[in-house]
Amino acid sequence: MTQPLLTPVPLPAGVSIRDAVPDDGETIATLVRELAAYERLEHDALATGDDFRRHLFGPNRAAEAILGERDGQPIGFALFFTTFSTFRGRPGLYLEDLFVRPEHRSMGIGRALIARVAQVAVERGCGRLEWAVLDWNAPALGFYGTLGARPLDDWTVHRLDGLELTRLAELAG
Repeated sequence: MTQPLLTPVPLPAGVSIRDAVPDDGETIATLVRELAAYERLEHDALATGDDFRRHLFGPNRAAEAILGERDGQPIGFALFFTTFSTFRGRPGLYLEDLFVRPEHRSMGIGRALIARVAQVAVERGCGRLEWAVLDWNAPALGFYGTLGARPLDDWTVHRLDGLELTRLAELAG
């Protein structure tokens, strides 16, 4: 497969990409709720601004976020965290969410956000950047293909949460 030729896309006037700060907790929560609505998962979007302040900026930081803004107003975000590949013996980054508000799409903002996450991965010596995409999300699948990303067809994501997670944890004694 031939890799696509990536060319920089200049951001529109007034658009900037920056690292999130603790005061962005509620903004991130709002953007996550908008993403959840787009993905038809509103019932799963329980996180609050306080959750993001605690887990993105607290002493036990679990993830990081970057924001896209236009004229100082939030228009998108990327949230990611460190993983580790035993096969490569190196860390990686997992992109948990990438979202741009619909009225700001197709202007290079999503590309700028994910490019910044890729830059962080390279700066930290990571061996990979990974993420999951809903099977029905053709626009996202197409967008990621333009970046040279490829689906991992041989892998199936599994999840434990709620009661099942609690029950399995209880087996540890």
